[in-house]
Amino acid sequence: MISTDRLDLLPLRVEHAAEMAEVLSDPVLHTFIGGAALTPDELHARYERLAAGFPDPAERWLNWVIALRAEGSLVGTVQATIADRTAEIAWVVGTPWQGRGIAGEAARALVAWLATQPVHTVVAHVHPDHHASAAVAASAGLTATGELHDGEVRWQRPLQ
Repeated sequence: MISTDRLDLLPLRVEHAAEMAEVLSDPVLHTFIGGAALTPDELHARYERLAAGFPDPAERWLNWVIALRAEGSLVGTVQATIADRTAEIAWVVGTPWQGRGIAGEAARALVAWLATQPVHTVVAHVHPDHHASAAVAASAGLTATGELHDGEVRWQRPLQ
Protein backbone atom coordinates (compact mmCIF):
# COMPACT_ATOMS: atom_id res chain seq x y z
CA MET A 1 0.00 0.00 0.00
CA ILE A 2 1.11 3.54 -0.76
CA SER A 3 -0.44 6.34 1.31
CA THR A 4 -0.69 10.12 0.98
CA ASP A 5 -2.47 12.72 3.10
CA ARG A 6 -5.86 11.82 1.58
CA LEU A 7 -5.36 8.62 -0.36
CA ASP A 8 -4.45 4.98 -0.02
CA LEU A 9 -3.21 3.23 -3.15
CA LEU A 10 -4.29 -0.35 -2.52
CA PRO A 11 -2.92 -3.24 -4.54
CA LEU A 12 -5.62 -4.18 -7.01
CA ARG A 13 -7.67 -7.24 -6.08
CA VAL A 14 -10.36 -9.05 -8.03
CA GLU A 15 -12.79 -8.10 -5.24
CA HIS A 16 -12.47 -4.43 -6.31
CA ALA A 17 -14.11 -5.12 -9.68
CA ALA A 18 -17.75 -4.48 -8.73
CA GLU A 19 -17.10 -1.10 -7.10
CA MET A 20 -14.59 -0.08 -9.77
CA ALA A 21 -17.03 -0.93 -12.57
CA GLU A 22 -19.29 1.81 -11.19
CA VAL A 23 -16.37 4.25 -10.68
CA LEU A 24 -15.22 3.74 -14.29
CA SER A 25 -18.68 3.56 -15.89
CA ASP A 26 -18.85 7.08 -17.36
CA PRO A 27 -18.27 6.91 -21.16
CA VAL A 28 -16.54 10.32 -20.94
CA LEU A 29 -13.57 8.59 -19.28
CA HIS A 30 -12.85 6.83 -22.57
CA THR A 31 -12.78 9.97 -24.72
CA PHE A 32 -8.98 10.07 -24.83
CA ILE A 33 -8.03 6.50 -23.96
CA GLY A 34 -10.48 4.69 -26.22
CA GLY A 35 -12.50 1.61 -25.50
CA ALA A 36 -15.66 1.53 -23.45
CA ALA A 37 -16.66 1.01 -19.85
CA LEU A 38 -16.54 -2.63 -18.79
CA THR A 39 -19.36 -4.45 -17.04
CA PRO A 40 -18.64 -5.76 -13.54
CA ASP A 41 -18.12 -9.27 -14.98
CA GLU A 42 -15.77 -8.01 -17.68
CA LEU A 43 -13.80 -5.96 -15.16
CA HIS A 44 -13.66 -8.98 -12.83
CA ALA A 45 -12.09 -11.04 -15.64
CA ARG A 46 -9.65 -8.22 -16.44
CA TYR A 47 -8.62 -7.91 -12.80
CA GLU A 48 -8.06 -11.67 -12.66
CA ARG A 49 -5.63 -11.36 -15.59
CA LEU A 50 -3.88 -8.36 -14.05
CA ALA A 51 -3.58 -10.04 -10.65
CA ALA A 52 -1.98 -13.07 -12.32
CA GLY A 53 0.78 -10.81 -13.65
CA PHE A 54 2.57 -10.82 -16.96
CA PRO A 55 3.96 -14.23 -17.87
CA ASP A 56 7.37 -12.76 -18.74
CA PRO A 57 9.29 -12.26 -15.47
CA ALA A 58 11.25 -9.42 -17.12
CA GLU A 59 8.08 -7.29 -17.10
CA ARG A 60 6.15 -6.42 -13.94
CA TRP A 61 2.53 -5.27 -13.91
CA LEU A 62 1.71 -3.21 -10.84
CA ASN A 63 -1.85 -1.98 -10.32
CA TRP A 64 -3.49 -0.09 -7.48
CA VAL A 65 -6.97 1.22 -6.82
CA ILE A 66 -7.19 4.70 -5.35
CA ALA A 67 -9.12 4.87 -2.09
CA LEU A 68 -10.24 8.28 -0.86
CA ARG A 69 -10.12 7.82 2.91
CA ALA A 70 -12.51 10.67 3.80
CA GLU A 71 -15.26 9.13 1.68
CA GLY A 72 -14.40 5.48 2.31
CA SER A 73 -14.66 4.76 -1.39
CA LEU A 74 -12.60 3.75 -4.37
CA VAL A 75 -12.25 6.58 -6.89
CA GLY A 76 -9.80 5.43 -9.57
CA THR A 77 -6.66 3.51 -10.47
CA VAL A 78 -2.95 3.98 -11.03
CA GLN A 79 -0.64 1.50 -12.67
CA ALA A 80 2.98 0.96 -13.57
CA THR A 81 4.42 -1.49 -16.06
CA ILE A 82 8.12 -1.98 -15.38
CA ALA A 83 10.54 -3.39 -17.94
CA ASP A 84 14.22 -2.65 -18.53
CA ARG A 85 14.31 -0.27 -15.55
CA THR A 86 11.62 1.91 -17.15
CA ALA A 87 8.20 2.32 -15.57
CA GLU A 88 5.31 3.28 -17.81
CA ILE A 89 2.57 4.76 -15.66
CA ALA A 90 -1.09 5.60 -16.16
CA TRP A 91 -3.97 6.86 -14.04
CA VAL A 92 -7.71 7.30 -14.21
CA VAL A 93 -10.08 8.92 -11.72
CA GLY A 94 -13.84 8.54 -11.90
CA THR A 95 -15.75 11.54 -13.18
CA PRO A 96 -17.40 12.50 -9.85
CA TRP A 97 -13.96 12.87 -8.21
CA GLN A 98 -12.17 14.76 -10.98
CA GLY A 99 -10.96 18.30 -10.44
CA ARG A 100 -9.97 17.65 -6.82
CA GLY A 101 -6.27 16.89 -7.36
CA ILE A 102 -6.69 13.18 -6.72
CA ALA A 103 -4.99 12.00 -9.92
CA GLY A 104 -2.02 14.29 -9.35
CA GLU A 105 -1.66 13.22 -5.72
CA ALA A 106 -1.84 9.55 -6.69
CA ALA A 107 0.62 9.97 -9.59
CA ARG A 108 3.11 11.83 -7.38
CA ALA A 109 2.88 9.11 -4.75
CA LEU A 110 3.39 6.43 -7.39
CA VAL A 111 6.45 8.18 -8.84
CA ALA A 112 7.91 8.67 -5.34
CA TRP A 113 7.44 4.95 -4.68
CA LEU A 114 8.99 4.06 -8.05
CA ALA A 115 12.05 6.12 -7.06
CA THR A 116 12.65 3.51 -4.31
CA GLN A 117 12.60 0.68 -6.86
CA PRO A 118 15.19 -0.35 -9.44
CA VAL A 119 13.71 2.10 -11.96
CA HIS A 120 15.68 4.74 -13.85
CA THR A 121 12.95 6.38 -15.94
CA VAL A 122 9.23 7.00 -15.57
CA VAL A 123 7.18 7.41 -18.75
CA ALA A 124 3.55 8.32 -19.40
CA HIS A 125 1.68 8.76 -22.68
CA VAL A 126 -0.92 11.54 -22.79
CA HIS A 127 -3.29 12.49 -25.61
CA PRO A 128 -2.25 15.95 -26.85
CA ASP A 129 -5.74 17.35 -26.20
CA HIS A 130 -6.06 15.89 -22.69
CA HIS A 131 -4.95 18.94 -20.73
CA ALA A 132 -5.97 17.55 -17.34
CA SER A 133 -3.75 14.47 -17.79
CA ALA A 134 -0.91 16.65 -19.03
CA ALA A 135 -1.23 18.64 -15.80
CA VAL A 136 -1.12 15.40 -13.78
CA ALA A 137 2.03 14.28 -15.60
CA ALA A 138 3.67 17.65 -15.01
CA SER A 139 2.72 17.60 -11.32
CA ALA A 140 4.47 14.23 -11.01
CA GLY A 141 7.64 15.77 -12.42
CA LEU A 142 7.37 14.38 -15.94
CA THR A 143 8.24 16.53 -18.94
CA ALA A 144 6.69 16.34 -22.40
CA THR A 145 9.29 15.10 -24.89
CA GLY A 146 7.51 16.08 -28.10
CA GLU A 147 7.70 12.45 -29.25
CA LEU A 148 4.43 10.86 -30.30
CA HIS A 149 3.55 7.22 -29.63
CA ASP A 150 0.24 6.01 -31.10
CA GLY A 151 -0.90 9.63 -31.29
CA GLU A 152 -0.02 10.40 -27.66
CA VAL A 153 2.76 12.62 -26.35
CA ARG A 154 5.51 10.81 -24.47
CA TRP A 155 6.22 12.37 -21.08
CA GLN A 156 9.18 11.21 -19.02
CA ARG A 157 11.22 11.78 -15.90
CA PRO A 158 14.62 10.36 -15.07
CA LEU A 159 14.84 9.06 -11.51
CA GLN A 160 18.56 8.40 -11.20
